[in-house]
Amino acid sequence: MVKHRTGYSQLIDRISDEFASSFSGSWRKRSIGLLSLLFGYYLASSLFAYYLQRTGQRVLIVPLIIIVIELLVRLKRIVKQPIKVYWLSIDNIRIGVTYAIVLEAFKLGS
Repeated sequence: MVKHRTGYSQLIDRISDEFASSFSGSWRKRSIGLLSLLFGYYLASSLFAYYLQRTGQRVLIVPLIIIVIELLVRLKRIVKQPIKVYWLSIDNIRIGVTYAIVLEAFKLGS
């Protein structure tokens, strides 16, 4: 069966290539990718727990985290020659934080 190059298949190919690049390559690159992913999850989870204990409202920290994530995305587009290892770790931290936010939303039932 022939695979046609539709817009959707190109999008899926780009997403899978981007995700696979986080966990392929040298041992150093893979370990930095995995550690930064876990660090992003830990960072967001600990922020949620801290602000829940301090203020009793998790809702206040989520918009702040989303704004920081969006600023990082915009900064990546502005910088012309990114250093790949640093951007890999920043991207994986963003993914970990986003995963923690979604997981907290499911815990809260929203």
